[in-house]
Amino acid sequence: MITLFRDFAKSKWAIGLFVLLILSFAIVGGSQTDVFGGLGPKHVISAGDRSVDAAQFRTDFERIRTNAQEQEGRPLTTEDLVEAGVHLRYLEGQTQRLGFLAWAHKVGIRPSEELVLKRIREIPAFFNQITGQFDQAQYEQALAAQNVTPVQLEDEFRDTAVSEHFASAIQAGLRTPRIYGALLAGRALELRDGRWFNVTQAMAGTAAAPTEAQLTAFLSENADRLRRPEFRMASVIVFTDAPGATPPAIPEARIVERFNFRKDGLSTPERRTFTTLTAPDRAGADRIAAALRAGQSPAAVATANRIQPADYTSQPRSAVPDPAVAAAVFGLTAGQVSDPIQGRVGFTVARLASVTPGAAATLEGTREAIVAELQDEDTKTRTYGRVEAYEKARQDGKTLPVAVAEVGARIVQLPPFTQDGRMPDGQPIQAPPQLVQNAWTLTRGGESEVIDAGQGQYFVLRLDDIRPAALPTLAEVRAPLAQQWTLRENARRLTARAEELAARVRGGEDIAAVAASAGATLNTRAGVQQNAEAQTALGEGILSGLFGQGRGQVFTGPASETALVVGRVDAIRAAPAATAAPLANQIRPRLSQDIVQAAGDQLVTAAARASKAENDPEAALAALGVTAPAAAGSTPAAPNPAP
Repeated sequence: MITLFRDFAKSKWAIGLFVLLILSFAIVGGSQTDVFGGLGPKHVISAGDRSVDAAQFRTDFERIRTNAQEQEGRPLTTEDLVEAGVHLRYLEGQTQRLGFLAWAHKVGIRPSEELVLKRIREIPAFFNQITGQFDQAQYEQALAAQNVTPVQLEDEFRDTAVSEHFASAIQAGLRTPRIYGALLAGRALELRDGRWFNVTQAMAGTAAAPTEAQLTAFLSENADRLRRPEFRMASVIVFTDAPGATPPAIPEARIVERFNFRKDGLSTPERRTFTTLTAPDRAGADRIAAALRAGQSPAAVATANRIQPADYTSQPRSAVPDPAVAAAVFGLTAGQVSDPIQGRVGFTVARLASVTPGAAATLEGTREAIVAELQDEDTKTRTYGRVEAYEKARQDGKTLPVAVAEVGARIVQLPPFTQDGRMPDGQPIQAPPQLVQNAWTLTRGGESEVIDAGQGQYFVLRLDDIRPAALPTLAEVRAPLAQQWTLRENARRLTARAEELAARVRGGEDIAAVAASAGATLNTRAGVQQNAEAQTALGEGILSGLFGQGRGQVFTGPASETALVVGRVDAIRAAPAATAAPLANQIRPRLSQDIVQAAGDQLVTAAARASKAENDPEAALAALGVTAPAAAGSTPAAPNPAP
């Protein structure tokens, strides 16, 4: 068989077949022949020749979670961030960024390597403090501590330089037309004359008390807003000691044993305040020691020798990183200068400023804390013992009340609560979130497995009843409903009256005559300017009306919480050029900044589109190992054995 294939490969028929295959590839395109392309890893973000795989996305998102925890001051899980949509916002932002960078590289925007080196030289952590020279090992160690490689850092510097230079080019190339600033300044300094009057509820009349039919219809209209959410009533089996119970006494032998075990940790160590100066060789260290013994200050000696002193304030021996330096410093007396110490890096000279003696812990001084610690451990042990006994009793077929009574647990009735953990008065229920979540996984009468709430707390939840979501009866909400109906009807009457009077003014009647017919007082103002002072004096409704209509037009709007305004714009006077011109010049820089920002955003979006940048939210969630939305009602794991 192999011989036949060899003979065919040498024939003219095989050569013709190969030519046809090559032509078909040229016509169809190589992308059509990549039958194994779909078997490789799926990228979370793809943008031209740039991409982010699952591992990189997971690493980036972990940094986002760490930063978010620092800002919030509380622990945050990946599920918390996904629930808040943080992963989607990051995906969109990073997709736009990588798409722009891919486009920039393609069109030839590439920073010089000197720019990258310049940025690296600006970071002191990459340089040896003694020699002042760049230290490659120190550079790599500092980056490794941040889980970053040199290649990643240098690529980031290149990308930053591209973005900054592109932004500078936009800013240098765009010029805001002067007319823009002139228009804004003219509008801000424009003056208007107007007349207006207020329409009160007394002029419009008030609504009579609602009838039963009107209230029923109003209730139906607001059904979605008034519908009560579903409430669940549950009992919780608590395994901790009853409140107020006196804990068993701790034997003296246990207290002494624990004290002896923790004595060193409970004692206060001796602390010392000192300064060290490190020289590259012994000769330099001898000069430093001599200068310090001559009475020169460490700062002056450091300046003379072009080195950086290291100050240690009230530090224990364990806080000194170099054991040789620690041994020497803690052998000095206050004010003494050490001989040169050969440490891990160079030769170090130390000058001791002060000594704070340590204090050995005593049993009587720590007895209360030790007793509390032992009692807490015993409480957790008793709690877990009850949990194990309860689970065994239930496995033996005993009912929940019997099992609870046998093991010494307690049943606590929770108030009704909603799925988001709120009681009927709207306040959050004071219960671990695991209980609320589990309540929505049970059916009426169902019981949960033992729930580990952390900190040695275990619970079992029993769902007693479910109060379905329902619209309240008219009898339950009659008074507040009637009040709201009356407010709505009065507002309708007030609006109708104001529109009726405004229509008369629009029809050609003099506004003064219309105001007099309604029993209202006419207000006349000339030279009103749209500023904070006018807003305070006139109100937002009147000011918006005066500057929202053309000359001769009529406006209506709110005058206060209980009145509407009807007014007319009598005249519009342009801003004086002498005052508008300086303001226009002041406005232009901020206006230019806004325009440049908007233009930059649009250009970055267009560049990303040209690079065909895209992301895959499902792949992002798979990389993070979560689902969307995060499962909120999962049952916590069974309790772990007590240590």
